Parts: sequence; structure tokens; C-alpha cells
Amino acid sequence: MKCGAKCFIVEAEINGKVQTIPVTARTSIQARKVVSLEYSDQLKIIGVKVNKDTL
Repeated sequence: MKCGAKCFIVEAEINGKVQTIPVTARTSIQARKVVSLEYSDQLKIIGVKVNKDTL
């Protein structure tokens, strides 16, 4: 875990199903990149939120 990292919740549509994926990253942009690299073509990101429980 890097310094300044937070837990983000990424809502995404993968193969027609809406899923929530927890991601540890410094920024919301970096969280989007992590998810898009993992799921690539089958992904449509709906939104990214900071998980308030881990702050």
C-alpha cells in the first residue's frame, strides 16, 4: 500500500452485470485505471466513490 492511498468503490458494468469493486489507490483516476486494466474491453465504469469507512 502506498502512502496516501485510500479505498475506492468502483461501480462498473461488466458483461451486462453491475458490480461494485473495492480498489486501493491514491486517486479516483488511478482507481479507474486499475479496474480498466483488469477487465479491459468488457468494462463500462459507472462511478467511483471514496469508502468513508476506511478513513
